[in-house]
Amino acid sequence: MIYGIGTDICDIRRIAATLERRGERFAQKVLGPNEIEVFRQRRAKVEARGIAYLATRFSAKEAFSKAIGLGLHMPMTWRACEILNERSGKPFIRLHGELAAWFEAKGLRAQVTVSDESDYAVSFVVTETTEPR
Repeated sequence: MIYGIGTDICDIRRIAATLERRGERFAQKVLGPNEIEVFRQRRAKVEARGIAYLATRFSAKEAFSKAIGLGLHMPMTWRACEILNERSGKPFIRLHGELAAWFEAKGLRAQVTVSDESDYAVSFVVTETTEPR
């Protein structure tokens, strides 16, 4: 059964401007430990690719926070939620700490999709109950 849905659209130019203004501290605030490594690798190869990666993760975390109904309030934090990719490229959500415990206690699972195109990143998250309510 669907528990919640969330969607978000993000202007990649706004993310680029924030990154320019605040430096990598901004990426470190938003990205978890696995994501920051991917961000750095992509950015080192092609700056725009790294920024688009950061924007899709920012957008997906916003969408996830809406889908679970918490917004960005505890236990939901930027770094406790990571959007990673399977070998096939399919994105998935990995949670850490208190957020992972809260999510598991609620009996939830999540599906996420992300996309970007020149100026915008968009994401969609569906959370479902794993057991009948």
